Amino acid sequence: MTCSRCGQDILRNPLQNRGSAFTEEERDQMGIRGLLPSRVETLEEQARRSVAFMRTFPLPIQRYFYLDALHNTNETLFFKVVCDNIEEVMPIIYTPTVGEACQKFSHNFLQARGLFISIKDKGQILKILDNVKQDDVEVIVVTDGQRILGLGDQGVNGMGIPVGKLALYTACAGVAPEKTLPVMIDVGTNNPAYLADPLYMGLRQERVAGACYDELIDEFMMAARKRWPNVLIQFEDFGNANAFRLLERWKDKSLCFNDDIQGTACVALTGFYSALRVTGGKLADQRVLFLGAGEAATGIANLIAEAIADEEGISIEEARTRCFLFDSKGLVVAQRTDLSAHKRQFAHDAQPAESFLQAIQQLRPTAIVGVAAQQNAFNSMVIGEMSAINERPIVFALSNPTSKAECTAEMAYQFSEGRALFASGSPFDTVNYNGQTFVPRQGNNSYVFPALGRAATFVKAKTMPTGMFLAAARKLAELVSEDDLKRGSLYPSLNDIRPISEAIAVAVAEYAFEKGLAGIERPQDLHAAIKASMYTPTY
Repeated sequence: MTCSRCGQDILRNPLQNRGSAFTEEERDQMGIRGLLPSRVETLEEQARRSVAFMRTFPLPIQRYFYLDALHNTNETLFFKVVCDNIEEVMPIIYTPTVGEACQKFSHNFLQARGLFISIKDKGQILKILDNVKQDDVEVIVVTDGQRILGLGDQGVNGMGIPVGKLALYTACAGVAPEKTLPVMIDVGTNNPAYLADPLYMGLRQERVAGACYDELIDEFMMAARKRWPNVLIQFEDFGNANAFRLLERWKDKSLCFNDDIQGTACVALTGFYSALRVTGGKLADQRVLFLGAGEAATGIANLIAEAIADEEGISIEEARTRCFLFDSKGLVVAQRTDLSAHKRQFAHDAQPAESFLQAIQQLRPTAIVGVAAQQNAFNSMVIGEMSAINERPIVFALSNPTSKAECTAEMAYQFSEGRALFASGSPFDTVNYNGQTFVPRQGNNSYVFPALGRAATFVKAKTMPTGMFLAAARKLAELVSEDDLKRGSLYPSLNDIRPISEAIAVAVAEYAFEKGLAGIERPQDLHAAIKASMYTPTY
């Protein structure tokens, strides 16, 4: 006897569905004969057809929605497509296209993925988590949608970010899809367009803040730890004030990190290590000026300082003197009285500067880092001045999506006469300048956060201290080849992201074992054990 209803349920379950890859025997056993075309395909054949069809759509957002539909239909096939075409697909399923997808979320809503917790659910979160039938969740990515990429408050529309991040956990570092959970904390939105939109899918009310907000987050964190004691929780795209506060509150109590603060810092630090292989000198010799003073800027600056302090044997306070912030009111200096706590630690004795160009002229930095989502802020005058000061200026335009980038790769090379050491937060095409071919690579957080998560969950770490992020950055920098550097690439090819993630995960796991942070005994062959734990899309 077969159960046709059970067979139909399998076809509707993206974790179980194989579509046309079900064999003749399976079709009979599951009661699904006649519910599929007669041809039996391999996973490889399905993937080739899916990629070919995806490429028929002219716009990235159209390709995003096609892949999203595939994700909701057959997860194995979706990840086969992503893993085998990672460099082509990553900008579609994540930045920059995911930003547009978030903006269209409510108007294109068809099917829920993940967990939605609203302020109205306060006091019931553990019960809600019990509705999730996954008993072995390893990684949660959670957001409240307040600061989505460089787009600002997207409210519940920001759910595309946790979904996209977790897809990269699976594709890049082999965290099994059934062990991931995207979570949206809906406390309202202050975006007037969404408050007025009758189709908006979230709470149409202004954001809840203060004690009520904190109690909701605390309840979620404690409930998640109770439901899944070893789960890693990644904070994603929270507003600055909440992001720093929540990380400080939970980083020593739970296995958690903030990718905007720590993941961005980790991959940016890698870019510096790579650039120094070209310029020579030490990290401690650098003078870094940031356009922006939020999560990304202070996260990068703090990790640079931590690395300098570790390498030079100096205090973190002294190490921070190598980094300067420029915010909406000018250069962050000691005499300013309007600074929040995360800015004050980088408020040095210096002359005020009202323009970024003036700050460059005054401080004479070796590097500028854009994390303020100000399109074309690194103009010809800015990059020209950096090039006058430095033979090989370091120019990192890390804001995303592409529409918010401080400069394009072409601008960086043109304005510096081909001398800039460039990295970006969004992908840019190869640039030909003055007979030289540059292959700029995105300083994509996906180089590090999936591997960090793979390592932390594998060793059952209780917390994620700074040393883990330093270990990841240093290992990633080692994987940048001399050929990469000759082409202007400060990062290795994303096509190699699986072996890259393996190597980083091993380095981070080694650090955890050395520092006594692991909750398991060290396997004899750590690399083999981590590799064996990584999900590979196959039927």
